[in-house]
Amino acid sequence: MKKKVVIVDYGLGNIVSAQQSFLRVVRKKNLKTEVVISNKPKDIFSSTHIVLPGQGAFASCINGLKSINGMIDALEDSVLKKKIPFLGICVGMQLLANKGFENGVHNGLGWIEGSTKRLEVKNLKLPHMGWNNIKITNNSFKLKFSKENLDFYFVHSYFFDCFNKKNIIGITNYGLDFPSIIGKENIYGVQFHPEKSSGQGLELIDNFLSL
Repeated sequence: MKKKVVIVDYGLGNIVSAQQSFLRVVRKKNLKTEVVISNKPKDIFSSTHIVLPGQGAFASCINGLKSINGMIDALEDSVLKKKIPFLGICVGMQLLANKGFENGVHNGLGWIEGSTKRLEVKNLKLPHMGWNNIKITNNSFKLKFSKENLDFYFVHSYFFDCFNKKNIIGITNYGLDFPSIIGKENIYGVQFHPEKSSGQGLELIDNFLSL
């Protein structure tokens, strides 16, 4: 069966870079997989995998999604009801929260219990930018992570404060421990950028495509 990965285009996110990383994996593994960038809800309905990238502020990202007529309904139907594998990247992960506390209080998608808060770190620069390590705390999910070589590339000033520990797959330390990989059933979120994370980022994409 041919797979169709839809990278949601709502005007914010490193879209082309993400698409190129998925295409690199598809070519390398000779997969029968289409990788499309789309802002059309009808493409969500025909997808086998959905990717929600994100850059910038929580409010502009959630408002960008809301501005596309029918997009959130299509996502909720596909992800929550049909259980299509979903990957949120950076702010795309943060949007999974109930609320975001960046430049005011804003409602998120509410798919995973939590809120997005500012990294309150002393004597460390914000944004948290560059390579950092991830410690896997829960490997019971279908999306698997190797125990080795878990350095990924981060750029963020806010983090997902996950209310339910069972939704935390991995944590990273930057002044404090924060969830850097979260999951719930078919829904996954990563705070880092797989498309900027070299071979281990491509491995993550490969594992996601195998779901």
